[in-house]
Amino acid sequence: MNMIFGGSDNKMSSLGEAKAVIVPVPYGETVTYRPGTENGPQAILEASDKMELFDEELNREIYKIGINTAPPLKVSGLDPEIMVDTVEKEVDGIFAKNKMPVVIGGEHSVGVGAIRAARKRYQDLTVLYFDAHHDIRDSYDGSKLNHACIARRLLEIAPLVEVGVRSLSMAEFDFLAGKDIKIVSMQYMMKNPDWLSSIKSYLSDHVYISIDLDVFDPSIMPSVGTPEPGGMLWYDFLQAVRGIIQGKRVVAFDVVELCPIKDMVGPDFMAAKLIYKLLGYIFP
Repeated sequence: MNMIFGGSDNKMSSLGEAKAVIVPVPYGETVTYRPGTENGPQAILEASDKMELFDEELNREIYKIGINTAPPLKVSGLDPEIMVDTVEKEVDGIFAKNKMPVVIGGEHSVGVGAIRAARKRYQDLTVLYFDAHHDIRDSYDGSKLNHACIARRLLEIAPLVEVGVRSLSMAEFDFLAGKDIKIVSMQYMMKNPDWLSSIKSYLSDHVYISIDLDVFDPSIMPSVGTPEPGGMLWYDFLQAVRGIIQGKRVVAFDVVELCPIKDMVGPDFMAAKLIYKLLGYIFP
């Protein structure tokens, strides 16, 4: 039996009543450091069963918006191109039902199909891309859909705003020098107290949010495939996202790159709580 996001207390999990649909995509074929991202969706769903469904910040039970959970996509072992097409088809079908897709990964490449589907419906779409890494290589390990290339692929779909980045190669640095790509790095955030206004000024009315969990500092999110020191912290991130969402329409989002560590459930729970919080902010 497939698990339901929010667990058995989620009374509004039927598709007809739901405003949002959780799409688990257990994929990890192109990881380059710690393996295991294909186990991320299951870990998130299991952790979500232990959440208090009342949110003290928003003073309500967020699940009452209606959260449906789709069966995990059967993508294990697929070539990245086929996986992306599979995700695009699934997300397009959710949009067609006037529901908001929420993709949980799995590695970051799972977001490409979802963003393709979103861009077909929202011509002014901007991708708000939270990540420790610029992911702007054209190819890596012989693949243009390696998780180290995802921002480059997304640039071919829609305008991109990178936030929280703090790691890149020399080749990526050279590429970025000649391009007008909106970047709010950790270095910029440390030097500019009004960095949140910069992000909002770069966004269109319709926004897709893509969150690689390695944007967080490893002290609170160690369960990622490629951890990078100096990342965002929980309350800073939530304050930023809530501020960004105000005045914008978030059409979909993904939370990716959870790489569960045995007997360490805190990061899994944090990922589940993050999804729940975002749904509360998006559907006030």
